Amino acid sequence: MVGNLMAAMEADMSDEAGAEAPAKKKLSGKVLVLYIALPLLLLIGGGAGAYFSGLLGGGEHEADHEPVVAAAPVFYDLPDFLVNLSGPPPQHYLKMRVTLQIADPEIAKTLDAQMPRVLDSFQTFLREMRPEDLQGSEGMLRLKEELLRRINLVLDPTVVSDVLFKEIIVQ
Repeated sequence: MVGNLMAAMEADMSDEAGAEAPAKKKLSGKVLVLYIALPLLLLIGGGAGAYFSGLLGGGEHEADHEPVVAAAPVFYDLPDFLVNLSGPPPQHYLKMRVTLQIADPEIAKTLDAQMPRVLDSFQTFLREMRPEDLQGSEGMLRLKEELLRRINLVLDPTVVSDVLFKEIIVQ
């Protein structure tokens, strides 16, 4: 009887061991995703982000290139403008001093040659303005953009990069 009992216990143990062994070898899909695929994806994504942002390895390419030094801008003063503005009485006047920003000192020669056209373009535009058109920063911005557009049309190809106001008085 003791022999039969021992044999039964050994059979039970072998059944339990056999049942546990396949469970340990087989991984479920959730475990595989949570503990293997997800961390692997995060590591690959983090490494790629660090590489492309320049934290890892991207700095060697920047050292190969010499820094580009921009040329100092050249400023060209236009003569003062004094025009009467359109609108109902009382009469309003605009006094304006403008400087142009150009990239090359050689462009100043072109500006000198084309100055009558530039002044005509500015004068005809300014005489059509009303005092309300010049109010606030939005009015100044529109004026600046229009003057820049007009001067670059006269001097085609585009050579003036900015119009700078030195003085604006509306009376």
